[in-house]
Amino acid sequence: MISFGDRLRSVVDAHGRLCLGLDPHDSLLQQWGLESTAEGARSLAMTALEAAHGRVGIVKPQAAFFERFGAAGYAVLEEVISTARAAGLLVIADVKRGDIGSTAAAYGEAWLAPGSPLESDAMTAVAYQGLGSLDPVIALATQHGKGVFVLTSTSNPEGRDLQQSVSGSGRSVAGQLARDVAVRNAGASGWGSIGVVIGATESITASGIDPVLLQHTPVLGPGFGYQGSRLSDLASVYGVASGSVIPTVTRSVLSAGPAGLAAALDEHRAELESA
Repeated sequence: MISFGDRLRSVVDAHGRLCLGLDPHDSLLQQWGLESTAEGARSLAMTALEAAHGRVGIVKPQAAFFERFGAAGYAVLEEVISTARAAGLLVIADVKRGDIGSTAAAYGEAWLAPGSPLESDAMTAVAYQGLGSLDPVIALATQHGKGVFVLTSTSNPEGRDLQQSVSGSGRSVAGQLARDVAVRNAGASGWGSIGVVIGATESITASGIDPVLLQHTPVLGPGFGYQGSRLSDLASVYGVASGSVIPTVTRSVLSAGPAGLAAALDEHRAELESA
């Protein structure tokens, strides 16, 4: 079984590190001249996948923008995920699930188990109950060569007071989570299969995270483009961990509209390569 870390590294080597977010929210659907319906979400996502082919190797559908349409939205999300994976794209399901015991295991089965209608290559998860609460998800991911990205320091300013607060260990909550994940990845020869989500809207050290620990840990980096950070800021934001960052762009690409997607992706790729 090839580990997710090795699979991710192979995709990055072949297509670069840029990840395209698939977030069909109302403002984008309106800008595209689409109805705010499951079918509108499908049209945007499928058009974006066409533009992504050959330009990026990773896509990240945000489940909430499909879930809001109920069963019809879930059917579209299933189609988007399966279409992307059939095209050779690595899919990170942005679902931010988290719980304990059998409930956590069920979340893992929904998004990572082979044969599941929502089967993806990786999922985002919340470890508010401690990283150990995700053990059933991580075990399932390891068994099937899948990945888990743990929210650690997010790009929204509302999260900073909690994430940067100091725990009993003397580390910030974000710093402790990052360390716990890094320990799990310590035996990996390259990238481990458990990643972290660290937003690009401020320096990694401001959250109390030691970037030296993350050189074997893939870092999913939201906050580029629309939220203000530039891909050229990668090294200044993540320091020595910048080599393992998967920067995500969404609205800065999708807002270019169906006719401008390819050019927007090419522009972002060029900026990342120059960085």
